Amino acid sequence: MVKYLNNTNSGFKQWRAAADAAPQKKSWLSSFLWWFAIFVACWWLIGVWMRPAQKNTTANADVAPVTDLSAVAIRDISSDKIDYDVQGLRISNIELKDFSASAGDSARQVLLPGDASAFAEIGFISQNTTVPVADTAWRMDDNSMIWRNGSGVEFRRNVTTDGYVIRISDTIQNRTASPISISPYARIIRAADKAATAGIYTGVVAFANNDIEHEGWRDLDKKSYAYTTTGGFVGFADQYWETIASIDSPDQTMRAKKLGDMYEADTAAAAVVIAPGATSTITTHLFAGPRDQSVLNIAAAEIPGINKTVDYGWFWFFARPMLWLLNAIHSVVMNYGIAIIIMTIFLRLLMWPLTRKSYTSMIAMQKMQPEMSRIQKLYANDKARMQMEMMRLYQTHKTSPMSGCLPMLLQIPIFFALYKALLISVPMRGAHFLWIKDLAAMDPYFILPVLMGATMWLQSYLQTPRNTSSGNDAVAQSMRFMKWMPVLFTILFAWMPAGLVLYWTVSNIFGIGQMYILKKRNAK
Repeated sequence: MVKYLNNTNSGFKQWRAAADAAPQKKSWLSSFLWWFAIFVACWWLIGVWMRPAQKNTTANADVAPVTDLSAVAIRDISSDKIDYDVQGLRISNIELKDFSASAGDSARQVLLPGDASAFAEIGFISQNTTVPVADTAWRMDDNSMIWRNGSGVEFRRNVTTDGYVIRISDTIQNRTASPISISPYARIIRAADKAATAGIYTGVVAFANNDIEHEGWRDLDKKSYAYTTTGGFVGFADQYWETIASIDSPDQTMRAKKLGDMYEADTAAAAVVIAPGATSTITTHLFAGPRDQSVLNIAAAEIPGINKTVDYGWFWFFARPMLWLLNAIHSVVMNYGIAIIIMTIFLRLLMWPLTRKSYTSMIAMQKMQPEMSRIQKLYANDKARMQMEMMRLYQTHKTSPMSGCLPMLLQIPIFFALYKALLISVPMRGAHFLWIKDLAAMDPYFILPVLMGATMWLQSYLQTPRNTSSGNDAVAQSMRFMKWMPVLFTILFAWMPAGLVLYWTVSNIFGIGQMYILKKRNAK
């Protein structure tokens, strides 16, 4: 988008120069200090923006009790997508079979790694009967876990898996002579995400009263949160993964808080009253898997609302179709780098009518430069007459000072939408292209940012007329400093995802080709 700003004789720049014309001239030093201040501010903002969130290890009085589970047997359950351990009320060590721990790593990605610190616990609370707790030893009967208290109340638990959704079905049979009241709960305890990424919500995610709530790790360090809802879920979200707990109950109270050095998200449902001799079944769902829209759409059949947890940003209406298009192209070419190149060319072709009009207007502005300079000098002390003559000149050449800005304005939402799409795309994680091992991370050798800066400079060079004055007027001074914009953007893009820099580089190259063709046609 800087290519339009770096055009000394664009209609917009000439229009601003005419509007701001004054006898005194801006000093070279003041302009330099102004642009230097902007550069330092951008550098500082990028540093703060890209810095990972630091984990707060301040002690908290509400510390999770240490439970001895040595007497509780561990069951290893395997399905087509995940493997996990069931130890009494707790589920942990959830391995995702289709995803590695990091780019190029053969080890699987593990969620809730257990060791008594990170786990999901699905249990019960009761005031008038004894219920199983974390260190309760259950007995096995085929695929069911069974436990009976001293009063004759029997708890039978069945754990099944469908994709990335773990279903816990608890059948409670009341063999006593009095009704019993049992409240189910589910909680997830884990550490903070040590590699929080700028622009992505990580921390607690809750679905309360048909609305998604996000609370970041730093927010949880300051205070606790609670939600009362008629159906929903609560859990944790990382850049690529989610662990979500949902109880099939109309009334729930969900909470999120810091627990010592850990974080807890829990939900408790309304009490279930079981009459003497009656049986009741309570179902809880636990999702542990990727934040992939297609996966979450399937999981929404059992956990309504979970498909809304992916944050596409302000320009979601661009991000979602762009991500779909990127994945569709990848399914054909089988490489995300090539898919980004093809998608970039496709988007530039879609914008070709608008871009052609903009470039044609720029060429017209360059031809108008001598007449514009004459008008500026002739009416330097009469701003009203200068503006009138400028507007008459635009009408004569059938152009507008704002026509060159339209492609730039359209590029802004596309840029941010693609940035968001690349960061949340689980398949993009660890995607290779040439020397780049992960298109969702920065280029480790800074080759792409340098290429992007070079193509940005070349594109700007082609759009700048060769007969530019070298005086000290405000326009000439601004032009000299705008030539440093490719350098500034090269530095800013150095920490951006490599896939985004690849998109911008290819877009610049395509723009250079378009400008070259239009200039050749215009010359003929």
